[in-house]
Amino acid sequence: MSINATLFAQMIVLAILVWFTMSFVWPPIAKALDERASKITEGLAAAEKAKTELSAANDRVEAELNKSRDEVAARLADAERRAQTMIEEAKARASDEAAKIVAAARAEASAEVHKVREALRDEVASLAVKGAEQILRREVNAGAHADLLAQLKTEL
Repeated sequence: MSINATLFAQMIVLAILVWFTMSFVWPPIAKALDERASKITEGLAAAEKAKTELSAANDRVEAELNKSRDEVAARLADAERRAQTMIEEAKARASDEAAKIVAAARAEASAEVHKVREALRDEVASLAVKGAEQILRREVNAGAHADLLAQLKTEL
Protein backbone atom coordinates (compact mmCIF):
# COMPACT_ATOMS: atom_id res chain seq x y z
CA MET A 1 0.00 0.00 0.00
CA SER A 2 0.99 3.42 -0.61
CA ILE A 3 1.28 6.24 1.84
CA ASN A 4 -1.81 7.75 0.40
CA ALA A 5 -3.92 4.62 0.81
CA THR A 6 -2.63 4.14 4.37
CA LEU A 7 -3.39 7.71 5.14
CA PHE A 8 -6.81 7.34 3.60
CA ALA A 9 -7.48 4.12 5.59
CA GLN A 10 -6.28 5.72 8.82
CA MET A 11 -8.58 8.67 8.18
CA ILE A 12 -11.54 6.35 7.70
CA VAL A 13 -10.69 4.46 10.91
CA LEU A 14 -10.29 7.79 12.71
CA ALA A 15 -13.66 8.98 11.40
CA ILE A 16 -15.32 5.72 12.52
CA LEU A 17 -13.66 6.04 15.91
CA VAL A 18 -14.81 9.67 16.24
CA TRP A 19 -18.37 8.74 15.14
CA PHE A 20 -18.44 5.77 17.57
CA THR A 21 -17.05 7.90 20.42
CA MET A 22 -19.46 10.77 19.70
CA SER A 23 -22.41 8.42 19.41
CA PHE A 24 -21.85 5.91 22.20
CA VAL A 25 -19.08 7.03 24.56
CA TRP A 26 -19.42 10.82 24.73
CA PRO A 27 -23.16 11.07 25.68
CA PRO A 28 -22.81 9.04 28.91
CA ILE A 29 -19.66 10.98 29.84
CA ALA A 30 -21.36 14.30 29.07
CA LYS A 31 -24.42 13.17 30.97
CA ALA A 32 -22.27 12.19 33.97
CA LEU A 33 -20.44 15.51 33.78
CA ASP A 34 -23.74 17.43 33.57
CA GLU A 35 -25.13 15.47 36.52
CA ARG A 36 -21.97 16.14 38.49
CA ALA A 37 -22.15 19.86 37.62
CA SER A 38 -25.82 20.01 38.62
CA LYS A 39 -25.05 18.21 41.92
CA ILE A 40 -22.24 20.66 42.60
CA THR A 41 -24.55 23.56 41.76
CA GLU A 42 -27.28 22.14 44.00
CA GLY A 43 -24.73 21.56 46.77
CA LEU A 44 -23.48 25.15 46.48
CA ALA A 45 -27.06 26.42 46.50
CA ALA A 46 -27.87 24.25 49.51
CA ALA A 47 -24.72 25.47 51.26
CA GLU A 48 -25.68 29.08 50.54
CA LYS A 49 -29.21 28.42 51.74
CA ALA A 50 -27.87 26.71 54.88
CA LYS A 51 -25.51 29.65 55.42
CA THR A 52 -28.45 32.06 55.14
CA GLU A 53 -30.56 29.91 57.47
CA LEU A 54 -27.66 29.69 59.94
CA SER A 55 -27.31 33.45 59.87
CA ALA A 56 -31.05 33.85 60.45
CA ALA A 57 -30.94 31.26 63.24
CA ASN A 58 -27.99 33.09 64.84
CA ASP A 59 -29.94 36.33 64.64
CA ARG A 60 -32.97 34.66 66.27
CA VAL A 61 -30.76 33.13 68.97
CA GLU A 62 -29.14 36.51 69.64
CA ALA A 63 -32.58 38.14 69.81
CA GLU A 64 -33.79 35.45 72.24
CA LEU A 65 -30.65 35.89 74.34
CA ASN A 66 -31.19 39.64 74.47
CA LYS A 67 -34.83 39.10 75.35
CA SER A 68 -33.85 36.63 78.07
CA ARG A 69 -31.23 39.02 79.43
CA ASP A 70 -33.77 41.82 79.52
CA GLU A 71 -36.31 39.55 81.21
CA VAL A 72 -33.75 38.42 83.79
CA ALA A 73 -32.76 42.02 84.44
CA ALA A 74 -36.42 42.98 84.86
CA ARG A 75 -37.00 40.07 87.23
CA LEU A 76 -33.93 40.99 89.25
CA ALA A 77 -35.07 44.59 89.47
CA ASP A 78 -38.56 43.43 90.51
CA ALA A 79 -37.08 41.13 93.14
CA GLU A 80 -34.90 43.98 94.38
CA ARG A 81 -37.94 46.25 94.66
CA ARG A 82 -39.90 43.55 96.47
CA ALA A 83 -37.02 42.92 98.86
CA GLN A 84 -36.72 46.66 99.54
CA THR A 85 -40.48 46.84 100.17
CA MET A 86 -40.30 43.88 102.52
CA ILE A 87 -37.39 45.48 104.38
CA GLU A 88 -39.29 48.73 104.71
CA GLU A 89 -42.39 46.89 105.96
CA ALA A 90 -40.30 44.95 108.46
CA LYS A 91 -38.72 48.18 109.66
CA ALA A 92 -42.15 49.77 110.05
CA ARG A 93 -43.46 46.75 111.97
CA ALA A 94 -40.36 46.74 114.17
CA SER A 95 -40.76 50.46 114.80
CA ASP A 96 -44.43 49.99 115.71
CA GLU A 97 -43.55 47.09 117.99
CA ALA A 98 -40.78 49.11 119.62
CA ALA A 99 -43.21 51.99 120.18
CA LYS A 100 -45.70 49.57 121.77
CA ILE A 101 -42.99 48.10 124.00
CA VAL A 102 -41.81 51.57 125.04
CA ALA A 103 -45.40 52.67 125.74
CA ALA A 104 -46.03 49.52 127.79
CA ALA A 105 -42.79 50.06 129.70
CA ARG A 106 -43.71 53.69 130.39
CA ALA A 107 -47.18 52.67 131.56
CA GLU A 108 -45.67 49.99 133.76
CA ALA A 109 -43.11 52.45 135.14
CA SER A 110 -45.87 55.00 135.74
CA ALA A 111 -47.95 52.40 137.58
CA GLU A 112 -44.90 51.37 139.60
CA VAL A 113 -44.17 55.01 140.47
CA HIS A 114 -47.78 55.48 141.52
CA LYS A 115 -47.63 52.32 143.60
CA VAL A 116 -44.35 53.40 145.23
CA ARG A 117 -45.79 56.85 145.99
CA GLU A 118 -48.80 55.24 147.62
CA ALA A 119 -46.55 52.98 149.69
CA LEU A 120 -44.38 55.96 150.60
CA ARG A 121 -47.45 57.95 151.65
CA ASP A 122 -48.63 55.05 153.82
CA GLU A 123 -45.19 54.75 155.38
CA VAL A 124 -44.90 58.52 155.95
CA ALA A 125 -48.37 58.53 157.53
CA SER A 126 -47.37 55.61 159.71
CA LEU A 127 -44.16 57.38 160.69
CA ALA A 128 -46.10 60.56 161.43
CA VAL A 129 -48.49 58.62 163.65
CA LYS A 130 -45.57 56.97 165.47
CA GLY A 131 -43.89 60.32 165.84
CA ALA A 132 -47.05 61.85 167.22
CA GLU A 133 -47.45 58.85 169.50
CA GLN A 134 -44.00 59.30 170.87
CA ILE A 135 -44.59 62.99 171.34
CA LEU A 136 -47.85 62.47 173.16
CA ARG A 137 -46.56 59.39 174.95
CA ARG A 138 -49.66 57.58 174.30
CA GLU A 139 -50.91 55.33 171.55
CA VAL A 140 -53.05 56.88 168.88
CA ASN A 141 -55.87 54.67 167.60
CA ALA A 142 -55.48 54.44 163.79
CA GLY A 143 -59.11 53.34 163.32
CA ALA A 144 -60.47 56.32 165.20
CA HIS A 145 -58.31 58.80 163.37
CA ALA A 146 -58.76 57.37 159.85
CA ASP A 147 -60.02 60.72 158.53
CA LEU A 148 -56.98 62.45 159.90
CA LEU A 149 -54.70 59.81 158.34
CA ALA A 150 -56.44 60.08 154.95
CA GLN A 151 -56.01 63.85 155.06
CA LEU A 152 -52.30 63.41 155.80
CA LYS A 153 -51.98 61.02 152.86
CA THR A 154 -53.54 63.53 150.47
CA GLU A 155 -51.34 66.33 151.75
CA LEU A 156 -48.21 64.26 151.26
